[in-house]
Amino acid sequence: MDAATPACAPSGVAWDGISWADVQRQVRRLQARIVKWTQAGKHNKVKALQWLLTHSFSGKALAVKRVTENKGKNTPGVDKVIWKTPRAKTNAIASLKRRGYSALPLRRVMIPKKNGKMRALGIPVMRCRAMQALHLLALEPIAETTADPNSYGFRPERATADAGAQCFIVLAKKANAQWVLEADIKACYDEISHAWMVANIPTDKVILQKWLKAGYVYQDELFPTEAGVPQGGIISPVAANMSLDGLEAMLAKKFPKAEQTRLKMHMVRYADDFIITGNSKEWLENEVKPTVVAFLAERGLVLSPEKTKVTHIDEGFDFLGWNFRKYNGKLLIKPSKANVKAHLDTIREVIKGNKTAKQANLIRLLNPILRGWANYHRHVVAKETFGKIDSHVWAMLWQWAVRRHPEKGARWVKEKYFKTQGSRNWVFSATEKQKDGSRVELALLKEADTPIRRHIKIKAGANPHDPKWEPYFEARWGMKMMNSPRGRVKLYRVWLRQDGLCPTCQEPIAPGSTWATRFIVKRTEGGSDAASNIQLHHPDCHGSQYAGK
Repeated sequence: MDAATPACAPSGVAWDGISWADVQRQVRRLQARIVKWTQAGKHNKVKALQWLLTHSFSGKALAVKRVTENKGKNTPGVDKVIWKTPRAKTNAIASLKRRGYSALPLRRVMIPKKNGKMRALGIPVMRCRAMQALHLLALEPIAETTADPNSYGFRPERATADAGAQCFIVLAKKANAQWVLEADIKACYDEISHAWMVANIPTDKVILQKWLKAGYVYQDELFPTEAGVPQGGIISPVAANMSLDGLEAMLAKKFPKAEQTRLKMHMVRYADDFIITGNSKEWLENEVKPTVVAFLAERGLVLSPEKTKVTHIDEGFDFLGWNFRKYNGKLLIKPSKANVKAHLDTIREVIKGNKTAKQANLIRLLNPILRGWANYHRHVVAKETFGKIDSHVWAMLWQWAVRRHPEKGARWVKEKYFKTQGSRNWVFSATEKQKDGSRVELALLKEADTPIRRHIKIKAGANPHDPKWEPYFEARWGMKMMNSPRGRVKLYRVWLRQDGLCPTCQEPIAPGSTWATRFIVKRTEGGSDAASNIQLHHPDCHGSQYAGK
């Protein structure tokens, strides 16, 4: 099937018979063309390509695949329908038609926030989710091409670590700005103007209007939606990001020499949280802040008074779970006290909620929490914090163990629950018997064992939908794999498959030497990151693969 040809489901093709490699390839090619014409400013061509993608069988199949494989696949909307069987998924592809489409109301549920308040989560029905996923395929290439350079939230290949690294770049040096405007938008998702989004977000206006005005059902009562995007909609993060994109460019236009002169203005944004650096408190409060307020007002948004303030870098500020502060002129990024407290509270709740659980089961519950938190903070100055958390966790577990055996002595409790492994004592571990009769030793992870590694920030203009950035993302993917135990195993399998030879020059790739990864079928053409689609090359040979392209 030609990538530019819209198609309905091929006759007789069931869900199990779909070639997902072909589907991915066709969608990625259309997305690459959308990027190309967006960069050229050819908006009519972009709209035509979006129409082709949203009416193609490949786009519809990929959209259904996403909503039936993500975490919410078993969570129904107001119609109580979920797509589980291959037949239901095949029929779902055929149901994704623009003509006659009507968005059903969202099912609203309330979930707790970290500050004790409640957040409203809107759950669309499966068909609306799939329609959003379909139109997101056509919108995301534009969003990535036009996004603010230093926006990092809810964007592919970007993460909080990139935002933290950019903050370090603009604040670490002695000559950098000393003042920071910490900005937080009040109820951003709930208050974005519908009129502004319909007028400015480059997607199907009719479909977008239906999503925005669908309303929601809460406690069996239907309520209208007059503003905002639903927290729970697949397309909502991108729509919210696009509503805030342009702020960085507007500030640069308002203060054209800010970066080159003593004003030292830089902006770093993650979703609706952002900071702006400056040379003085007065300038940030009296000139920059009013400019931001005016920009947000056009979109129906306002800054949160209690969370928006100007801070000196020597006092420090919290951003994305980290504390940024200069100590005697040296910038250090550490896990914030609030984030540490929330982490320990989570661990405490798990331990308290499993007072009678088997030790092995408790270890299984705790290890993902410890590993996830440590991996999040492994790029900052966190070694001391990791050690302190390990000490707190040990104290909690000792209390848990002693409580279970009030008539036993400390030595007995220690020998039952805390073992010696190598040179390390007091390891919270358990031996568990498997079905085949073998025994497996489970040990509690220690956060202090997590290595601290500097994060290399993504380039501001890198676009995963643009084929010219393919070598760059291949290199980043390779580094990411080398920093992951599972990733190293996968690359070792590739090395063995190649008999340790470079496919280009047929010379050996020595273990421990430098090398580069390459995708056989490019990611921008639908290739996967499976070991079967990966090759290892010498760095010079890898570069020659793209020479002249």
